[in-house]
Amino acid sequence: MIKDAKYLRAWEEERLRQSPADYRRNLRIFEELMELARKLKAWPPKDPMEGIEVDIEIAKIINTV
Repeated sequence: MIKDAKYLRAWEEERLRQSPADYRRNLRIFEELMELARKLKAWPPKDPMEGIEVDIEIAKIINTV
């Protein structure tokens, strides 16, 4: 349970400042995950619009907070 959200937020911001995003590393991880999804036949989806309603609802909730 987080008791001091303000302290946690400050800690997270400091951590992000100290370790900037590594574009190449993130791209490599993304490509490996895509390859795994292809091997598992989970990508590309058979119906790209399947579940779009749920995605839209989640986006609405996230963007209103």
